[in-house]
Amino acid sequence: MTQKGSGPEDKVQVKGRMLALVIAGTAIFWVAAQSLGSMLDWSQRTRLLFDLMAGAGFVWSVVVGYQIWRARQK
Repeated sequence: MTQKGSGPEDKVQVKGRMLALVIAGTAIFWVAAQSLGSMLDWSQRTRLLFDLMAGAGFVWSVVVGYQIWRARQK
């Protein structure tokens, strides 16, 4: 019998939870940044910076999601 958190399935589950948190956090961050940008009248350049940061979070999520999918195929 293996200890909790030591098997390959447990590592995939942990990665999946982290993926879900990053996706949700990125979405909340992006919506908040857009709202603050409108309220505080930020420049388009500043808003673009936040868009790019959110985009990076979503791209990372796609990469990790693909890794999880590949790990479950084995």
